[in-house]
Amino acid sequence: MAIPVKVKDLSFAYRGARKPAIKNINLELASGEFVVITGPTGCGKTTLCRCFNGLIPHFHPGRMTGEIKINGVETRETNVSDLSQTVGFVFQDPENQLVALNVERELAFGPENLGLPREEIKARVEEVIEMVGIGNLRSNAPYELSGGEQQRIAIASVLTLKPSILVLDEPTSNLDPMGAKKVVTLLGKLNRDHGMIIILIEHRLDLVAPYSNRVFVMSEGEIILEGEPRIALSNEIVEKLGVGIPRILKLFKGLQIEKGSESLPLTPEEAIKVLK
Repeated sequence: MAIPVKVKDLSFAYRGARKPAIKNINLELASGEFVVITGPTGCGKTTLCRCFNGLIPHFHPGRMTGEIKINGVETRETNVSDLSQTVGFVFQDPENQLVALNVERELAFGPENLGLPREEIKARVEEVIEMVGIGNLRSNAPYELSGGEQQRIAIASVLTLKPSILVLDEPTSNLDPMGAKKVVTLLGKLNRDHGMIIILIEHRLDLVAPYSNRVFVMSEGEIILEGEPRIALSNEIVEKLGVGIPRILKLFKGLQIEKGSESLPLTPEEAIKVLK
């Protein structure tokens, strides 16, 4: 069976750019993984994620070397429409992704463009409404919703295409803490209950680290560190880059209350267990 996501020696420079936006990227993701990609602004996170669903190089031209394969298929040899049914992409600003006059029509938009039968479209819309828990919003116009609700609708609209991989570019950056928590909780549910691979660009590591099984830290276009969250984020290089590590983790490091990196807590609940 093919590895779901395989990236080998991947580099990309936008047309007219002097230097590559990403370089020498190597990673493999297995089924059911929840990974976080973090790093300082401009380090190449968004560029890398645009490669997963073929936006690079199909819509953003430039010079691309190396390879990126989704379920064994090279993205350069597959159009974005076909890739969208395997790799769903959610943008940072949901308003850039919402086009219909009400939520129900928004969810039907993708399957309609695939030319699916009417009954299949209706079944997918109902399934996703139940999955995401947005039945109370189905008749609302997207512009009437809060930022957190809009982001959940954007995620739902991608889910109607039945992707096995979901890529999200800083989906909580414009949300208040409650809206951000609801979005991340939804991602955790999709990963846990439906086995969906989650690839999440995020700076709010307090919120997302407990859900992830691996963190990739980028700097100047390269992955410089990867590993299990409590181990990778306790590395001194992460703070030197200006990445905000989880506050509980930072507190325990500062007080030198640790029993090895494997025991460092990411949440207050874990901290209580460590201190007992």
